[in-house]
Amino acid sequence: MELGLRGKVAAVTGGSEGIGRATVMKLVQEGVKVAFCARRQEVLEAFAAELKKLGGDVLPVVADAAKEGDMERFIDETVKRYGRVDIVVNNAGGTGQSPFGKVDDAAWQHDINIKVFAQIRTSRAAIPHMKKQGGGRIINLNMVGAKQPFAGSFPTTISRAAGLALTKALSREFAADNILVNAVAVGKIKSMQQERRAAREGIPVAEHYQKTGKSVPLGRMGEAEEVANVITFLASDAASYVTGCCINVDGGQSGVL
Repeated sequence: MELGLRGKVAAVTGGSEGIGRATVMKLVQEGVKVAFCARRQEVLEAFAAELKKLGGDVLPVVADAAKEGDMERFIDETVKRYGRVDIVVNNAGGTGQSPFGKVDDAAWQHDINIKVFAQIRTSRAAIPHMKKQGGGRIINLNMVGAKQPFAGSFPTTISRAAGLALTKALSREFAADNILVNAVAVGKIKSMQQERRAAREGIPVAEHYQKTGKSVPLGRMGEAEEVANVITFLASDAASYVTGCCINVDGGQSGVL
């Protein structure tokens, strides 16, 4: 299927590893010019060099999604380099979860900054450009726990629930400008965060993945590339009548649609 993405410009936050990295790779394979940001310059530059060898037109930008001003600068640098921004993928954010009593104000604020405010700031910076050029796509990464919070899931599920509200509200406000805004809610996906968790537990990564995957109806953890495929679909012409939607990519884990 021709996705109609060749020549488009995307800005991907948290693009150095996991879902963000897989998304950047998939978009480059579809002929998209991709700016991507993360905090570690050496990791960004190594990934950019890899993509350029594949013929990718990419722009690595050192930026912290939790820091005021960085997301606006990231979008500005994207537009300065490519002249436009067609797709924003708000991927930055972690999955840290703790009991309510163990989360202090600083942890709450950081989580809200890196998840809610980061998505607000990239959207606020990109939307004027999208309106001027006749449309665009914003895809916000989320988690299935935002729809069905559980005990001990603070502060992540709360911040992610705010992200769902942001997605729906933006989709309604900017539909007339042909700016489509959607979310992808992930379940248990293989990632560096999961590998670090395995290290803390003192078990091999493969064993951790196998053990964790047993709780998923499909019987395994998801691959980052499987999430990237859905993000790419939402960014493409194939999803031209999809907005205000949240798609679960969770192997059937969630109990709600």
